[in-house]
Amino acid sequence: MRLSDQAVGTLMMALQKCLLEQIDIVEILKDFEFIIQGESQSELIIANPPTVSFDDEFMEELEEAKTN
Repeated sequence: MRLSDQAVGTLMMALQKCLLEQIDIVEILKDFEFIIQGESQSELIIANPPTVSFDDEFMEELEEAKTN
């Protein structure tokens, strides 16, 4: 069994979220709900990917950093 591209992307988003918010990734990983899919039922997808949101202040800082 392998991780689907969606599952790999979800893991990367979870890592990014934890780095940005400076939180532990363990609880997010423990909450993932996996579903088997694919023609041969050989891929896992994650049914509940984390959400990542940015406030206006963060986006302004990011834009400012780009121009410097």
